[in-house]
Amino acid sequence: MHDYDLLVVGSANADLVVGVDRRPGAGETVLGSDLAVHPGGKGANQAVAAGRLGARTALLARVGDDAYGRLLLDSQREAGVDTVGVLVGGAPTGVALITVDPSGDNSIVVSPGANSRLTPEDVRGAGSLLAAARVVSLQLEIPLETVAEVVRTADGGFGDRPGPRVVLNPSPPAPLPAEVLAACDPLVVNEHEARYLLSDDPAGDATDPEAWASALLARGPRSVVVTLGGAGALVADGDRTVRVPSLPVDAVDTTGAGDAFTGALAWRLGVGDDLETAVRYAVRVGAAAVTRAGAQVSFPTADEVAAL
Repeated sequence: MHDYDLLVVGSANADLVVGVDRRPGAGETVLGSDLAVHPGGKGANQAVAAGRLGARTALLARVGDDAYGRLLLDSQREAGVDTVGVLVGGAPTGVALITVDPSGDNSIVVSPGANSRLTPEDVRGAGSLLAAARVVSLQLEIPLETVAEVVRTADGGFGDRPGPRVVLNPSPPAPLPAEVLAACDPLVVNEHEARYLLSDDPAGDATDPEAWASALLARGPRSVVVTLGGAGALVADGDRTVRVPSLPVDAVDTTGAGDAFTGALAWRLGVGDDLETAVRYAVRVGAAAVTRAGAQVSFPTADEVAAL
């Protein structure tokens, strides 16, 4: 018996958001809107996205013993996420500095703070959480050696029971060890992340996501999902490649939309959906998320997704 559909291991940040008419160039100053502070971070976002949809979700992360850390813990609990795995202290809570232009596109600079202190030892200390989860979802706003420790633990299993299925979004992109790539089912990338991972491959210069997915599969992951923004997503598992269209919506703010997509995808895999079915649901969740400002505060409930 698994206690959780999904365990998210990753970052928790306070998002400091300013709206701008246009993003500044090098050496330039522009005026923006009043500062808004939202709970964020890719790991915390994915957990809240799944929790708001009704998933049995837990988060393994680290925050500071400060006001931003309390904001993040409150947001997780309000979404129904189990915070037993959220460690407190070691550094200030991570912060993301975000500018959003009138089209809804954003630019982000992250100060990792406590996220960079989430260690392999913390993962080993949370073995019971990993053993209790059907799926574990990871990103790269925590140390890569911590991600690798999660993968090793999941791959080793727990007695006569296999470890959780691994979903990885390599954001911000970084070179991935072969053992991490081999565990991904799926590896979830956007265009920027796909091109980065394929920077030494001719497919990195291609313009079609099918070429990216094929080249990425050749590097070891069991399946690949390429997110395509307003165009939906592409699913590839070695046997076939399928395009999944998005829904037409008026985008207000894309902050956190990819995290909403991945959190929803990982949850649906945890409750038994096949990959294509999970992606079709996740595309709807991502579309709903861009219709409101902010990251976690914009994530839809299951009823709101059904109403699209």
